[in-house]
Formats: sequence, structure tokens, C-alpha cells
Amino acid sequence: MADMTPNKNPMPVQDPEVRAHNFEEVALGYSEETAMKEAMRCLDCKNMPCVSGCPVNIHIPQFIAKVREGDFEGAYEIISMSSSLPAVCGRVCPQENQCEKKCVRGIKGESVGIGRLERFVADWHNAHSEKEITPPEYNGHKVAVVGSGPSGLACAGDLAKKGYKVTVFEALHTAGGVLVYGIPEFRLPKSIVAKEVETLKKYNVDIETNVIIGKTLTIDELFDMGYEAVFIGSGAGLPNFMGIPGESLKGVYSANEFLTRSNLMKAYKNGSDTPIMSGGKVAVVGGGNVAMDAARTALRLGAEKVYIVYRRSMEELPARKEEVEHAQEEGIIFKILTNPVEILGYNNPDDPRDEKNGFVTGMKCVEMELGEPDERGRRRPVEKQGSEFTMDIDTVIMSIGTSPNPLIKNTTKGLEVNNRGGIVVSEDGLTSREGVYAGGDAVTGAATVISAMGAGKTAAKAIDEAIRKKETK
Repeated sequence: MADMTPNKNPMPVQDPEVRAHNFEEVALGYSEETAMKEAMRCLDCKNMPCVSGCPVNIHIPQFIAKVREGDFEGAYEIISMSSSLPAVCGRVCPQENQCEKKCVRGIKGESVGIGRLERFVADWHNAHSEKEITPPEYNGHKVAVVGSGPSGLACAGDLAKKGYKVTVFEALHTAGGVLVYGIPEFRLPKSIVAKEVETLKKYNVDIETNVIIGKTLTIDELFDMGYEAVFIGSGAGLPNFMGIPGESLKGVYSANEFLTRSNLMKAYKNGSDTPIMSGGKVAVVGGGNVAMDAARTALRLGAEKVYIVYRRSMEELPARKEEVEHAQEEGIIFKILTNPVEILGYNNPDDPRDEKNGFVTGMKCVEMELGEPDERGRRRPVEKQGSEFTMDIDTVIMSIGTSPNPLIKNTTKGLEVNNRGGIVVSEDGLTSREGVYAGGDAVTGAATVISAMGAGKTAAKAIDEAIRKKETK
């Protein structure tokens, strides 16, 4: 019989005063006992509404039933039928807006902690499983995957399990895409990503780093090398800026650069070759998960004060509820209904570092109020007349979204893109070029890890069907 306790079993976490000064993982994970207790809250609904909320359609009630029985490896096998990255998804997916949003238990209380259980199962497997992976027999076909982020890894994993020889081409020196350069260690340890990548390699997925498709090699050259299909999962790495005065000042970063230098280039370590900042007051402009990551990273790098500057109210913050709560607990200050209009700085001719641009000294802002809803139903922020004020700021981090990098588009003939730079695809991920598929942020712009994985899986299925169809002709 189900446990009808209305609330989830709490997730153990580091104390906020301690974790605000280290890069160790904040959430500590369920114990076996707690996981089984949480699994007892599942009603095992026959129509499984939670599954419809999962972009990769994990068989959620079935894996939770295995957890309830204490068969954690059996639970992992069920999850991995649908997901190539369970330890990652259990940590960073916005379950509250997807599978858990559909959970019946959420009607009169809190939903089942599906994400917490997925994380537990994946971590248990990684710590205990000694099962050897036997890759399938090579089916004689080669596929290239551009980008080793979640969409690329999901596509590569699904194809490799069908016997394809898959090569993943990654522009950076470490595989994982946004999982390694964009998400901080305290939210997603890089050892977790490395473990997931190593698992894919055991299925004979080759990963070539430091290869920039569109520069080192082109899409056309990949076909010349014998690849029968190409999947583009290159993400959305082109940062957006506001276009306000002062954005060229020293001390203004995109969240992409800021997080990459911390996460991938280890700027948080003493004596780093790529330092970012030292103390001072930091303003992060934006309200999504990336903004929370940047703000919490700045705090851990020694900022005196860190502000989230967001032009709407707390209710409209797009970031995950858990990430907002963690940021508040750690002392991040939320300046809501506030919009920057100019970044202030100075020029010092006696400072040899100051050859062209000055350094940030403040940020001029205006207060906002919410007006009529926009096309997405969110109330549109409107400037309050005469509300201008100045914030004392030393560093500004712009976290207002990203767009797909135009390099592949500009070096690939016949590849259609939309007015936002996203690659245009059909429902199965096929682009306007025969044999070329795409998915994830390269198509949609910045979105979630799990939606990118879903796109990778969809494309993998379409690639397999197209190649098999050619075989039968």
C-alpha cells in the first residue's frame, strides 16, 4: 500500500554557510532507506501521467517499483532503456515542470521525488555495479555526431547500442558540452559527467576533442570520410547582450565565459592561469538557471555581495525553484523588478592595463512594474518613470540567453536556419540537407538538458530508420 505522506522525503544538503565557500556538491543524495521510503509514495498509476511529462519517456512507475523492492540495479536497467545520462538528469532536470508536474500526488501535496530517485539509482549503480558492458556487433554503418553535449551523447548512445560506429566531434578539450562548461561543480560534479562519457565509450563510441566542425572539418568533409549521416548537436554557445552602454568595459562577462572559465578552466583554484574576479560586488543580470549558477559561483569565488538583477517579479523567475531557494539560503540578494540601462566605468591613463576600455564601477538601473501579458502569457515589464538609481558594482555578468553559433550554418550549403539562428528541422530532426540531422539547443536555442536528450534520441531513431531503408533498396 502506498505511503500517503503529503511531502517528499527531504534531500540532505550541505549547510548554506559552509557550502557558500566551497565547490563541493550541495545536495548529498538519498540513502537506501530514504529512497525506498520515497518510492513508497508512488501510487503506481495505471495511466502513468508522469511518463508523458518526461521528454525521453522513462518508465517511471516501473523503476520506482524496483526501488521500493530494494532492487536498485533493476531500477537502473529500466531507466537506462530510455536515458543515457541518468546521474546527470537526476541532478539538473527541471522535474517540477516535467514528470513531477504530472504526478497525481502533487494534487494534494508534493509529487513523488522522481528526480531524487533517479539520481539515487544512478549513483547506486555507479558505486556498486560490476557488470561488464558488451557492445553490440558492428552493423557496418558510420555516423558522425557534432558536439558532446546532452543531445549529442544521447544520439550517439542510442545509435551505438544498435551497432553503429559513432564518432563524436567536440570543439573543446573535454567531452560533455554544456554539462562540463556550463553547470558548476557544486550542482553537477564533473566526475559524474566523465563516468557517463566513459560508459558510452564502452559501447565503442569514439570521441575526438579539439575538433571544430566548420573550421577543422566541414559537414561535407564528414560525408567524404564515409559517414552516412551527421547529427548536429552543437548547442547554443553564442551569448546575448543587452546592447546598453558600457558592456565593453573590463569586468563585464557573459555567463558563458564566466562559467566556462570557472568550470572547465578551473578558475576557482588558487593560482589559476585564468582568474576571473577577486572579491567586490557582482551583479548577475537574468533570472534563469544559468543566472543562478553564475551568481552562486561568484559567491564561491569570494565576492563580497552578489545580486540577481531581474526585470520581472519572483513569481516569473524561470529558474528551478530548488536553485532559487539554494541561492537565497546562501545569501544571494534578489533585485527584482529592476532593469539595467547602463554599465558605468572609468578610464585611468596611469593604469597600463587600461589601454582601451575602463573598469566597471557601477550599474545604472530603473525600477520596473508588470503590465499586460506578452505573447507567452507573462506580464510584460514596464519602466517606472523617474525611478532611475545606481548600484555600486565591480563585476557584471550577463545571463540573458544564448543563440546557436553561426559557424556550422555559414560553412554548410543548403542548411536552413530561422531568424534566431536555430537550425530548421522536421519532427524527426531531419534538416534541409539530406543525411543531416540536428537537435537540442542548436535547433531551439538554450533549453533543458532532458529536452536536448529527447531530440538526440528522436534523431537517432530517424537516422537508423533511414539507413535501414537504404539497405533494403
